[in-house]
Amino acid sequence: MPRHSDRCPAARPRAYPSDTTDAEWALIAPLLPPPAATTARGGRPESHPRRAIVDAIRYLVDNGCKWHVIENVR
Repeated sequence: MPRHSDRCPAARPRAYPSDTTDAEWALIAPLLPPPAATTARGGRPESHPRRAIVDAIRYLVDNGCKWHVIENVR
């Protein structure tokens, strides 16, 4: 199974300002645990690219607070 970095082109367009840059991803990717499917214990292959998941978390962290503030304003 190809790694996410092999499936993802190096220079990809950023959809949101909170998306990781290539330099940020180079720092973050080695800190993530190996995919379960590649370990001796085994597991299911990942169905979503790790970088997309990190980008989604960063998007929620960046915008989630804004939703909370707007929701509580009367």
